[in-house]
Amino acid sequence: MRVLVTGATGAIGAQLVPQLIDAGHTVVGTTTSEAKTARLREAGAEPLVLDVLDATAVREAVARVRPEVIIHEATALAGNLDIRKLDQSFALTNRLRTEGTDNILAAATAAGVRRVIAQSFAAVVYARTGGPVKTEEDPLDTTPVPGSEQTMAAIRHLEDTVTSTPGVEGVVLRYGGFYGPGTSLGSGGEQVEMVRKRQFPVIGDGGGVWSLIHVADAARATVAAVDHGAPGIYNIVDDEPARTSEWLPVLARTVGAKQPMRVPRWVGTLLAGKFATALSTEARGASNAKAKLELDWKPQHASWRDGFTEMVRG
Repeated sequence: MRVLVTGATGAIGAQLVPQLIDAGHTVVGTTTSEAKTARLREAGAEPLVLDVLDATAVREAVARVRPEVIIHEATALAGNLDIRKLDQSFALTNRLRTEGTDNILAAATAAGVRRVIAQSFAAVVYARTGGPVKTEEDPLDTTPVPGSEQTMAAIRHLEDTVTSTPGVEGVVLRYGGFYGPGTSLGSGGEQVEMVRKRQFPVIGDGGGVWSLIHVADAARATVAAVDHGAPGIYNIVDDEPARTSEWLPVLARTVGAKQPMRVPRWVGTLLAGKFATALSTEARGASNAKAKLELDWKPQHASWRDGFTEMVRG
């Protein structure tokens, strides 16, 4: 199958492109940097320099490539993000999730693309009330943390648009928190270095539940979604949702760091901001049961515990 991948040189794109090729697909991968085209060629993909915010360029590219499936992974999340100013830090990514998604779907419709698969984020979409683990049918958060309103609106726009465009099989993958190669929660990554320096504390009771996913497993689920699953939304997470107070100390121990500090909620809000505090104390995890059943997929790293150990050894 001919597949167009936007954001093909990002953390998940770097895993996804070779997996698609190994599965027998022909891949055209986009990047905004001419310098990164060699990386795509080495992986076996045809590179395409493309700004998905340029509607005309996107329409022309899709018409020329004529993919059967488009996988939209374009973000602008390269390191040094200030989550105390979430909407400001995510401004370009929010545009990619709104304007960029609109451009891709318009081009897909015009070119007769069968399926569009797009990236969402399970960790922030669900209501921070009720049980600790959510399914795709559970209510979404209608009261975003102050300062995250634009980011949450962009995610909602992407999900709503992808799953409602006539003539396109729209699939949204709500990924868990990425860890592994090329991510901030990978060896040498920004968040791991914060753990080493004891700059990543457990805030409040640490009761916020996280669902994590190894980036290679996220890519495997995305490959599976090319051929499997009805249009709709799928949580792509591992089998072990965990409280911050549980997984963060294990990560510290695994990377040989001192145990993370514990700070009161008001201190966490002062130092890390309202959004980080909400993640540490109020976040809800996600169930992967639907993805396992309908995408014929399961994570090779069933638990972040094993994944962390492998990451450090690697």
